[in-house]
Parts: sequence; structure tokens; C-alpha cells
Amino acid sequence: MTTWHWVRHGPTHEKTFVGWRDVPADLSDKDQIARLNAHLPQNALLISSDLVRCTATADTLEHSTRARLPHHGDLREMHFGVWDGMHFNDVAARDPELSRAYWENPGDVMAPEGESWNQTAARVNRVVDQMNAAHFGNHIIAVAHFGVILTQVQRALGTTATKAMAHKIDNLSVTTVSFDGDGWQVHGINHLP
Repeated sequence: MTTWHWVRHGPTHEKTFVGWRDVPADLSDKDQIARLNAHLPQNALLISSDLVRCTATADTLEHSTRARLPHHGDLREMHFGVWDGMHFNDVAARDPELSRAYWENPGDVMAPEGESWNQTAARVNRVVDQMNAAHFGNHIIAVAHFGVILTQVQRALGTTATKAMAHKIDNLSVTTVSFDGDGWQVHGINHLP
């Protein structure tokens, strides 16, 4: 069985859409990071998205018994295209029907010059499948983003994107799922150590 410990990166304090923009995380809460580190398995592989908010968060989780793997671009957040950097109200004003459909009916609806929920899930699933094949039986700590983690919640629960998006994923929380070779099991969503 391979167990995935999905960690959402530290907070960015952005008040706009943040997808592929490379903004830093606030990692000043050393107590919270220490609790997170203590909660996660010591003997694990450690991988992250290639965006700095994830790589820096992963840096705080490095340990001599955790094998750090190269950052992976396909673990990036959903690509919001032209919406990236815009406030939610500005997105709604610019694309009222499209933005509503993007959140209310996630699936094939795409952000302008961005990607859909299904496209995000497909690229993340490819990475997870490759890692499951290459590292079966290990614990994997994956530092990633809200949308990325929710794609794996959807997959593990076998539910719709809409139902998956109803889950809260806080910064520096852990969502744990496992794959036994045949199917997925959820062990915890949005645990704050």
C-alpha cells in the first residue's frame, strides 16, 4: 500500500486568484510547522510542486530520513489563465457566466487561456500513478495546492468534482489517502496537526 500525505503549502495572503503565478508562502509560524513535521512520517519520500510556495514549504519538512525527490511541474495548482492575479469580483464582472460555471459545474469548463478541472485532475493523476508504480509501499509526502489536493480527494472518494470541491483544505493541513493496488481509501481530509 502506498500512503499519500498531501500537504497544502503555507499561506500566501493573496486576495486574488493564485494558480501558476509564483508567489511566496508565509512560513513564519514555526510552531505550526513543527507540529506538521511531527505528524508526518519520518521515513517518507518528499515531493512538491515546482512553485516556490510549495518548494519552500517542502524545505521546512526536509529530514535526514525523508528522501527529497525533484519538484514536479505537473503538481502545480489549477491554471487560471487570464484570471490569475485577478480578484474574484473582477473575474465575475469580466466573465460572469463562465466564472459561475467554472465553480458550480467543475469538469470541462476552462478558465480563459487556462485549464479545466478535468485537465488538472488528469495531469495530477498521471504523476500519482507514476509514483504509485515506482514507489509502491512507501509513504509519500506531497506538498501541493488546494485544487491539486482536491483532485485526489475526488479520486479517492470516487465522487464528483463538485462534491470534492465542497471540502476545505487549509494551508499546512494534511490530507491522507492510500492506494493498495486495486483502489483508494481516505484516511483524513484537512487535518491540522
